Amino acid sequence: MSQETEQVMQQFKECIPLLDVLTDEKRQAIIMLLAQHKSGLNVNTIAEHINLSRPAVSHHLKVLKQSGFVDYEKKSVENYYILTVRQPLEQLKSLIAGIEAQCLKS
Repeated sequence: MSQETEQVMQQFKECIPLLDVLTDEKRQAIIMLLAQHKSGLNVNTIAEHINLSRPAVSHHLKVLKQSGFVDYEKKSVENYYILTVRQPLEQLKSLIAGIEAQCLKS
């Protein structure tokens, strides 16, 4: 196996958690909702918009935060969640570029 192929295989491994996070429709909905509200939303507001319980939303936000898709800012007693997708998207773009380089070689 070439060094370039090994690099792409490593990128696949590193992106598995990100891809796993993105397979859930509720997390997809949270990402898209937060994309529409740049100043952030609290758990209650997110729960109202996507019709999930507060604990379920909190769980999804925890998973999204661990993978780098969201972060939060404390405002008064509430946490307001915001998108921070730059790092995970850069990882995914790098994987795609590696796949293209390996699979579309002439």
